[in-house]
Amino acid sequence: MKISKTSSLVMILLAIMLCFLRAKSQGVYCSNPYQLCFQKYIMCPEECPSTGAATMNKVCYVDCRNPLCNSECHRVGLNCNRPGSACHDHRFIGGDGIVFYFHGKSNEHFSLVSDLDFQINARFTGHRPAGRSRDFTWIQALGFLFKSHKFSIEVTKVATWDDSIDHLRFSFNGQDLVIREDILSTWYSPEKDIKIERATKMNSVSVTIKDKAEIMVNVVPVTKKDDRIHNYKVPSDDCFVHLEVQFKSFNLSPKVDGILGRTYRPNFQNPAKPGVAMPMVGGEDNFRISFLLSHDCKTCIFGNRN
Repeated sequence: MKISKTSSLVMILLAIMLCFLRAKSQGVYCSNPYQLCFQKYIMCPEECPSTGAATMNKVCYVDCRNPLCNSECHRVGLNCNRPGSACHDHRFIGGDGIVFYFHGKSNEHFSLVSDLDFQINARFTGHRPAGRSRDFTWIQALGFLFKSHKFSIEVTKVATWDDSIDHLRFSFNGQDLVIREDILSTWYSPEKDIKIERATKMNSVSVTIKDKAEIMVNVVPVTKKDDRIHNYKVPSDDCFVHLEVQFKSFNLSPKVDGILGRTYRPNFQNPAKPGVAMPMVGGEDNFRISFLLSHDCKTCIFGNRN
């Protein structure tokens, strides 16, 4: 009888612990019958127990197509100090690992990556305080050209940053696109060759262009601390919400061009001067395009099969 009572107590304690763990950790139910983990409920790891809120900058990720049917922690956001990034005012790190600055001009458009079959453009936002010789600039929108498709990601202008509001807007082939505000909410193009996925519920997405590139995008404001350190003199009616971008490429042609794209060419000689605190790179006239979804810059090669 004593053993029976002990066993019952252990079972009760185990049940309570299991309930407690499940209360702390979330999971994902795989409901798609065409995926390998169909009808399985997969729990999140202890180090990242939530699919919706980041813990130590990590969130739970479950791929129901993976035959292992397990969960893993994915780091939220991007790394502005790695090759292929475009952050701050306006600092790039090329595919060659060299840091350079390209400021362009506010309210103008430039080619970031131009290859034979896809292109990524950017619209810059910013301003020029009195007494400055150039604009402070940040990326306000991205335009993508792939095959016959054109789509964009842009941020809305606000006076004061509010991280409880999604500041992203999407379009695809001229139509507004709505992506549900939930972590890992995913949109696919009709041919499944373009994917946009939310990395968090709001203000962070990844874009995958099949066999060509993955682009991580975060939305951030110019903070009061940034303003104080860099003396941006940000006006009271605009906190210059903008995009930080990290680019990972696949199968680029040796002719790839653009502000960032050319740094992936074999034997590219970066004009940024080594040893300089802010190595400036010009060439605005070479990369300037007419509008966000065009490819009419002097060095653009999108669609050029010659």
